[in-house]
Amino acid sequence: MIALYIRLSLEDEKYDSLSIENQQILLREKAMSLPEYASSEVKEFIDNGHTGTNFERPAVQQLLELVREGKVTTILVKDFSRFGRNSIETGYFIEKVFPLYHVRFIAISDNYDSAEHKGETGGVDVAFKYLINEYYSRDLSIKSKTARMAKMRRGEYQSKICMYGYQKGADGRLVPDEETADNVRKIFEWAAEGLSSDKIVSKLYELGIPTPGEHKASKGKKFHDVSRTNGVWCPNTILKILADERYIGTYIVGKSAVVEVGSTHARPKDKSEWIVIPNHHEPIISQELFERANSNIKRRKLPNRQRREYLLRGKVYCGCCNHAMNFANCTHFKCRHSAKLTDMPCCGLSIPKADLESIVFDTINAQIKCAFGVDDLQADEKLTSAPDEEPEKKIRFLQDSKRELYEQFVLGELDVESYKEKKAELDVKLAYEQSIRSVIAEQAKAEHEEQEIVRQKKKIADELNAADGLTKSLVDLLIKRVYVFPDNRIDVEYLSRSFF
Repeated sequence: MIALYIRLSLEDEKYDSLSIENQQILLREKAMSLPEYASSEVKEFIDNGHTGTNFERPAVQQLLELVREGKVTTILVKDFSRFGRNSIETGYFIEKVFPLYHVRFIAISDNYDSAEHKGETGGVDVAFKYLINEYYSRDLSIKSKTARMAKMRRGEYQSKICMYGYQKGADGRLVPDEETADNVRKIFEWAAEGLSSDKIVSKLYELGIPTPGEHKASKGKKFHDVSRTNGVWCPNTILKILADERYIGTYIVGKSAVVEVGSTHARPKDKSEWIVIPNHHEPIISQELFERANSNIKRRKLPNRQRREYLLRGKVYCGCCNHAMNFANCTHFKCRHSAKLTDMPCCGLSIPKADLESIVFDTINAQIKCAFGVDDLQADEKLTSAPDEEPEKKIRFLQDSKRELYEQFVLGELDVESYKEKKAELDVKLAYEQSIRSVIAEQAKAEHEEQEIVRQKKKIADELNAADGLTKSLVDLLIKRVYVFPDNRIDVEYLSRSFF
């Protein structure tokens, strides 16, 4: 395969020469000039809108996976910066990984062809190009960050998403959203009256007020999955709203910073580094109401909270609302999502831990033994047959024959017609041998998967026969989720369906 890799970041859209169409034309013309073009598959890999400072890009990851599988012979890019702007990672792939898999790397505009630098690194000029691309990206990132910070200090709201109760005005500043601002006032007033976050959740549900996520989704802004919300607010959302000083007109931004250029991970900044501008925008509530609400609301702080370990940790879900069930008092599981909402079918849903573990064990014991059958549980493992090397030898012989034929043509020992005729014969034979190799590979893969299932079955059967009850090993091997329903029904979702 000849791989054409194309990348266009948001910043690159300013330049016509870097457009996807222009990169495609350049790479296709170069690919057509390669001797192996006629007998190779040509495939394009395009990352549109992705930065080159890291390799967390879908198309480049797909390309690298094909390289690891040995399916790529040549990679074409417009220049080094299209492949990557991180000098260490880019150099590692070009100088270490690609030579290991016998992959030829060509950067057209940089006049680089790895076939001309076998056993070498490409020289100082190539190393400088790596560094220039990386420092260009870093410099651009710093300039963009400086511009954003300057706008933040001027009070211009930079986020695309406004907090609940506000929207972005024409001048870039926050203005109250009349559809939701009144809901924020209600939350602060109820808290000031002494209502807990759970009771505020109940009142919002009774009034049919959509959650922030549901409100955004209704406006076409589907930032969150609201399929399980069912109109029920999260108590933590209430607490975050009550603690947010932006509702009294204070502008707060710059709470976190990215770890490094190109990274998507951020670290929290010290409060002294935040940008805080009082009286920045129109407040939704008064300072006095803000203070009263926060003095009344109870916030649970568990600084020394220890992680509780139990067999079905993170696997027990409510069958009605699809939310994880809370492990209460280390004795039973209960659905907290609908705990205060009497019209929800799972309101008050609870099951003792011991009962659930016993039911789950009996369920998987019956289902597994029924699905496996006695013969399957006692079956001996078959030896996997050794791979047939004959097709590989024939393919290598035919590829060598094609290279020799091409050399004869270049040296003038063969005319064009004879070369094309003999090459066509070799191509037919090569395609036939490659198809045989593919069939054998698929058979070997299917045989390996079948043997793996047999091994897993024997392991599970041994575990079940030796266990008196549910064990961590059985949970890790088999269970993805356990769904609990109000009608005393339990559904077990297994990690693999290949056993059944």
